[in-house]
Amino acid sequence: MTSTNPTLSPAGGASAPPAGPPPARRRSARAAETRRKWYEIIGLTTPAVVVYVMFVLVPMGFAVYYSLFRWRGVGPPTDFVGFDNYVLAFQDPIFLDALRNNAIIVVGSLVIQGPIALAVALLLNRRFRGRAAFRLLVFVPYVLAEVTVGIMWKLLLTGDGTVDALLRQLGLGSFVQAWLADLDVVIWTMLFVLTWKYVGFAIILLLAGLSNVPPELTEAAAIDGASWWQTQRHVMLPLLGPTIRIWMFLSMIGSLQAFEVIWVTSVPAVRSLGASATMATYMVDNGFFARLWGYGNAVAVILFVISFIAALLFQRFLLRRDIEGAVTGRRN
Repeated sequence: MTSTNPTLSPAGGASAPPAGPPPARRRSARAAETRRKWYEIIGLTTPAVVVYVMFVLVPMGFAVYYSLFRWRGVGPPTDFVGFDNYVLAFQDPIFLDALRNNAIIVVGSLVIQGPIALAVALLLNRRFRGRAAFRLLVFVPYVLAEVTVGIMWKLLLTGDGTVDALLRQLGLGSFVQAWLADLDVVIWTMLFVLTWKYVGFAIILLLAGLSNVPPELTEAAAIDGASWWQTQRHVMLPLLGPTIRIWMFLSMIGSLQAFEVIWVTSVPAVRSLGASATMATYMVDNGFFARLWGYGNAVAVILFVISFIAALLFQRFLLRRDIEGAVTGRRN
């Protein structure tokens, strides 16, 4: 039979177990740690918040304020018109054409760029000689400046330009069009130029998503007898879902705010008729060049509201699962 004897103190009595810090000291330490974390958060976020307020919220507030006046940019605004500028915008057929063109660019970018980028990304994800060179070539248009792209394509698409000469050389002279002057063709020309410019970004983004797919999954699919196409369809595409949705979001917002390429490539006379105008070009034409600053600010606010609502709806119905999957509620 074994007996346990209490530890004896030097005085011969049993000693009590060592006591931890008192509760008051523990609460004080936790409070100090919490304050330190808050100081770090405030110190790290304050510069970004200050920049955001100065360069986003303040200009936005001024835009809303000036949009309520009939103001030509000289002196303080005094002719208060309320929401008349907004009503005038939606009564202008040119602005409605700009809205339609933005919708065409949004849908066209998603429908055309998406499948092209996905097909090219899946092909470039395979190992073959010259793959790095092909990746570089598809990304070159995206890194070119928008103004450079606009000037280049304007020279190529002008009457009797390089594109028309090439079509005639190939015996396709019947397809020659007034690419930048025909009111029914110009918006599709703009969509082609935008697709050429930005499809490389979608390809690189999808390639980045493909690089995160564990090779063990494709090897397991091959062992199970899946063909290359079955592997892409049932393994790669589901895992690319978050990347595709992020690209769709960026493409949608960029299409709503399309400006530089449209502005440089399009003909001003055609743009003034609404055939190639977007909300951004319409805002600059009427706010800056026509010096209708109040009206131009109203168009800017409308563009912001449409983009903001589109972003909220996209996040609510398409990005919600990705966001919820990235934020966990686990506590240590």
